[in-house]
Amino acid sequence: MNTKRTLFLVEVAIFTALALLLDILPISFKIWAQGGSVSFAMIPIFIVAFRWGIKGGLLSGFLWGVLQVATGTAYVLVPLQGFIDYAIAFTVLGFAGVFAKKIQGAVKSGETKTYLSYITFGVFVGSGLRFIAHYVAGIVFFGSAVEGQPAWLYSLIYNASYMVPSFILSSVIVFFLFHKQPRTLMNAA
Repeated sequence: MNTKRTLFLVEVAIFTALALLLDILPISFKIWAQGGSVSFAMIPIFIVAFRWGIKGGLLSGFLWGVLQVATGTAYVLVPLQGFIDYAIAFTVLGFAGVFAKKIQGAVKSGETKTYLSYITFGVFVGSGLRFIAHYVAGIVFFGSAVEGQPAWLYSLIYNASYMVPSFILSSVIVFFLFHKQPRTLMNAA
């Protein structure tokens, strides 16, 4: 039991650091001048969520959000906005782990379509919840950068413009990784 806990903590730390690294490195596709980019950074969080379940995903996502604030890469206007945009938005990515056992079972059974579906659902849940957090923060704290456009519409366009492609990219890459190396799912949760 102690070895499994140590493996859990080590993997959460490594994948969280990888998420931060992928976020910082200039390999993302910047959509807006004021932030919002399509990147590979959510992928490590989804890997942890699918290996260790909700607990691992939530912890890894939370730590990634905290590290963004700690390293100065976060854009924080007021503490509540920072809490929503970083602590909440990145933590909820871990809810993808709700499908961890179903994905692992489908991988063991060799049901490719089933685990592709559950990976897609999981990435959608995590990405969708992150989108909602950023969307709310955008309406409440940022308003609209376009005169005459309602804040709700601006926040919807702004956040969807990078979250939808990030969801698609993450779904494809996570599925590909687990499809090519399905054993990577099996020594956890």
